Amino acid sequence: MPTYLYTAKSLKGEEKKGSMEASDLQDLSQKLRQQKFILIRAKQEDEKKTSGISLPFGKVPLAEKMFFVKNLRVMTVAGLPLPRAIGSLAEQTKSEKFRKALLNIREEISKGRTLSSALGDYPGIFSELFQSMVKVGEESGTLDKVLESLSLQLEKEHELKSKVIGALIYPSVIVVAMLGVGTLMLVTVIPRLAATFIELGIELPATTKIVIGLADFLINRWYLALIGIFLTIMFFSQAVKNENFKKNLDMLFLKIPVMSGIVRSTNSASMLRTLSSLISAGTSLPRALEITAGVLGNFHFKESMIVASEKVRRGEKLSEVIEKYKGVYPTTVIQMITVGEETGETSTILSKLADFFEEEVSDTTKNLTSVIEPVLMLIIGAAIGFFAVSMIQPMYTMLGSIE
Repeated sequence: MPTYLYTAKSLKGEEKKGSMEASDLQDLSQKLRQQKFILIRAKQEDEKKTSGISLPFGKVPLAEKMFFVKNLRVMTVAGLPLPRAIGSLAEQTKSEKFRKALLNIREEISKGRTLSSALGDYPGIFSELFQSMVKVGEESGTLDKVLESLSLQLEKEHELKSKVIGALIYPSVIVVAMLGVGTLMLVTVIPRLAATFIELGIELPATTKIVIGLADFLINRWYLALIGIFLTIMFFSQAVKNENFKKNLDMLFLKIPVMSGIVRSTNSASMLRTLSSLISAGTSLPRALEITAGVLGNFHFKESMIVASEKVRRGEKLSEVIEKYKGVYPTTVIQMITVGEETGETSTILSKLADFFEEEVSDTTKNLTSVIEPVLMLIIGAAIGFFAVSMIQPMYTMLGSIE
């Protein structure tokens, strides 16, 4: 019986990490539930020791996994044996890590293992959602339909991420350019003006002293600036692993104007799409909620799924649990989940609702540039104005002295 390294959470939010023997992930999940914990993620202990050596570093691009799922479905429907189909797709992938994983999976399937079991050897590539849907497809004999649903899931996920990233590229480029130009001015132009002011013995205002001091710091102590940037990055990378910090940060994102709309719509769309895919594939609702919790990025959305999983297992309705998170979910989500439970069309309604929120993310990101642009112009204008006033003011003083 394999040993799994796992991360689980209680309803009170207490996190638990450890190892446990179980026949598979479902068995592990059931054992943890008996201890009042919900499984978040897990991997086999021996796999953790070997996977990092056999495979190169780096994540497998989502586009590569989309290509794999789409073509695997086509090949299996055409009657091509699974090992041969996977081997063929392994040769077509551009990711060396993905290629090695697929070739190893092909070998394991040839030895008699199931596809879902072999995929479980690579939790860093194939998520629990991926593995669970494939397993349901194998057990129900509907692998082609499950692969089609999984393909749609990955496609929508890719579109959603692309839209959000695309909307952030413009402001990021502007900010980086502004910092670059500002640094160049401080390093090249300001020292020359500062030398002139000192030579003439002009009394400098406080703002000018600040600018000259900053320029001097960047020229003579640039290494401290690099160390500061590095330490800041390290601090935040470690801080986001802290549950309280992550909880407060994610709540802040839910309250910031404009940003809150994108965060709610993105997480709602991801939750609805994942839940719909799992339910339509035949996964039980409590288990589907557990898996969905592992997909979501925002702490409060994740927490709601963990709590919902346990309470639905006890007999409560999903809509009743979600209703307690009105500050997290849009009202539309709560209302439509209620309708889905009443009509028995939960999967269909969740899918349509996911389409709605994905479209909302698309519209919001399209308009994001027009909202951010004036804000950026104000920030840039203020920065330029500060530098201009700081350096022109002493010049007026100098001209006054000459007169």
